[in-house]
Amino acid sequence: MTNPLIAKYNVAGPRYTSYPTVPFWNTDAFSLPDWQQRLTTAFAETNSRQGISLYIHLPYCESLCTFCACHKRITKNHGVETPYIDSVLAEWALYVGLLSRDGESERPRLAELHLGGGTPSFFSPAELRRLLTGIFALADPTDAPDYSWEGHPNNTTAGHLQTLYDFGFRRVSFGVQDYDPVVQKAIHRHQPVANVRRVTEQARTIGYTSVSHDLVFGLPHQRVESIQDTIAQTLAFRPERIAFYSYAHVPWLKGNGQRGFSDADLPTADAKRELYELGRAALEAGGYVEIGMDHFALPHDPLNEAMQTGTLHRNFMGYTTRSTGILLGLGASSIGDVGTAFMQNEKDISTYQAMVSAGELPIVKGHLHTFTDSRVQQLILDILCRLRANWSVYDWTEAEWNTLAEQLDGFRADGLLDYNDTGLRVRPAGRPFLRNIAMAFDRYLTDRQTSAKPLFSQTV
Repeated sequence: MTNPLIAKYNVAGPRYTSYPTVPFWNTDAFSLPDWQQRLTTAFAETNSRQGISLYIHLPYCESLCTFCACHKRITKNHGVETPYIDSVLAEWALYVGLLSRDGESERPRLAELHLGGGTPSFFSPAELRRLLTGIFALADPTDAPDYSWEGHPNNTTAGHLQTLYDFGFRRVSFGVQDYDPVVQKAIHRHQPVANVRRVTEQARTIGYTSVSHDLVFGLPHQRVESIQDTIAQTLAFRPERIAFYSYAHVPWLKGNGQRGFSDADLPTADAKRELYELGRAALEAGGYVEIGMDHFALPHDPLNEAMQTGTLHRNFMGYTTRSTGILLGLGASSIGDVGTAFMQNEKDISTYQAMVSAGELPIVKGHLHTFTDSRVQQLILDILCRLRANWSVYDWTEAEWNTLAEQLDGFRADGLLDYNDTGLRVRPAGRPFLRNIAMAFDRYLTDRQTSAKPLFSQTV
């Protein structure tokens, strides 16, 4: 039987790692000098107090996982490692030079550092050591920093884990997705449970305090039995965090492998929601707490503590335990955020490297926030991170409020939230529909039905 709420709310919508979302950035109004000015202003105001966040994109993978929509380059040629690390370090040096004030260098303080991909463990421990040595030659860690990285269970070694641990990394996430061999074959991700056990145990032996396993529901050929077995095996490892992501089917995006299976192989919206509900119930029964969207953590984990204290944050790295004034993105396709502006690097690796080699910041597009952007961004962050939001009656014109209230009335009638003239609170039944609730505040979605091509995955 079709769930009427799923039928109603299963629409294309953003995941809101940013607002505005990338397809709606006003690139015509963006300029590199404006970005640089906003960056240096934010650095001067926040570096000494908060430090900065740094995301480094390492885009190479040895094989293509057909569920993945990330920017990556598939190759078995490890000769690409050295020149790519050279480019990232050269880009970092350009930023550090830009952040010097009045001719005197103020060293960046790294509060957060994340290595993502691609597959960071594609790179050898020696190259990762060279990368981080170069990063910290021009920066200092803050007190109690939060450094994390993503590893593939099949090629992560004790050498990788130890090298990054020596630079202060205490969190690592391993992509598991699903243990069902039929599902693994469909997504081209052959990964025995023994490899996950090995890297999880090695990380803990070395001293990592937070191990995360990434799971995905809604994959091709995935069944109730697949989720039940995958969750049961995951609970046996007791990772501190579990990401339980909704598979985002976006086969129109350039460079992904999601054309490797038929749409008919995917579970229906109702079946996909059943997979999530089964997984969530099993995780909560296993002692995990649901964090925002798609995430679960043990009660003692800092992610849960941040949610309880109201300091949980969401950005291009996903959910984090803190908010810094600056998130710099290094590497091809990386995205940065300085609070009042976004930027994205060139996606093509060769072009990215050529730009850096020429002494140019490899930024190809961005967005400068308006006052309304900043106000709506905070409302959406509050909904996704704190399950509530507050506003002033003066934030809306009468017409804007009437339009918004009509949408909120619908959510309230469906039992998803409560609201009044100054705020809302999401009910437990509304948690699976956080993206839909956030969309009601999104000023850029009015033309989404007339877009010439699809922009987002389905919300369910």
